[in-house]
Amino acid sequence: MDNRDKILAFIERKGPVLPVQIGKEISMNILMSSAHLAELTDSKKLKISSLKVGGSPLYYLPGQEAMLEKFAVNLNEKEKRAFDLLSEQKILKDTEQTPLMRVTLREIKDFAVPIYVTYNENKEMFWKWHTASDEDVEKLIKTKLNIKEEPKVEPEIQKAEEKKIVKETEAKLSKAQQASSQDSEDKKPVKESAEKQKTLRPKEKKPKKEKSGFMSDVLKFFEKNSIDVLSTDVIKKNSEVDFMIEIPSIMGNLQYYCKAKDKKTITENDLSNAYVKAQFKKMPVILISAGELTLKAQEMLKNELKGLSFKKI
Repeated sequence: MDNRDKILAFIERKGPVLPVQIGKEISMNILMSSAHLAELTDSKKLKISSLKVGGSPLYYLPGQEAMLEKFAVNLNEKEKRAFDLLSEQKILKDTEQTPLMRVTLREIKDFAVPIYVTYNENKEMFWKWHTASDEDVEKLIKTKLNIKEEPKVEPEIQKAEEKKIVKETEAKLSKAQQASSQDSEDKKPVKESAEKQKTLRPKEKKPKKEKSGFMSDVLKFFEKNSIDVLSTDVIKKNSEVDFMIEIPSIMGNLQYYCKAKDKKTITENDLSNAYVKAQFKKMPVILISAGELTLKAQEMLKNELKGLSFKKI
């Protein structure tokens, strides 16, 4: 059993744990155990909490969400009030809460799940207790809105899921367009069909050109700043690459670990993963992207991740 399997087995027995507990279990230092945890989180085998215990998040298996409730003692006073209120009522209508409560509900992401309800062409936002069943939620919403028929409940979709849906839709449309094109071409002479297919083939490579553009921008950034690339490790083709680079300075050339990531939004998880890998290599780190940092990522970069630089290209 390798260390990753040991980590999963340990969390299955213990429930949500801190990185320091993992380090003790597998007899490794905090940097090595954090690297394993980051890898397991990236592969969706583990989830990470927003709630912090002594400044560190908790790692847990999908399905162990309810176990996070025993760590609610680590919430601050206003977060605990929101936790208790939502735990008791299971559903809270956003517009009925005080401004402070509305902000706080957005902060306790492990326990407060935002949902949107459309009824009579009006859209209302509610907060759902994280373990409340869909059946109970619908009943409570119907009571809140004083309606008899079932409202249309629309769970909030994360940005990553939205991208996936868009890609799948585009793929289906592309297939439909190709099928339609093939039907029309079947009715034409064979020579004309063959000639048309030749002219269409180059157009199918457009998505690849868009993807390769990011890496081209990264290399141009290196060239513009006189940065030498020592090694390259492709993590995800055309979207994530790790580099070992050498940057000139008045003190001589300095070596850096550099992660280039093609994402529209860079989250705190992206920063922490890059930071952990750099710590493992015992090197300073630069994260390069065309995307924007989230507010949480900006705060983490400013206050927690010393030695990490972010460059937008």
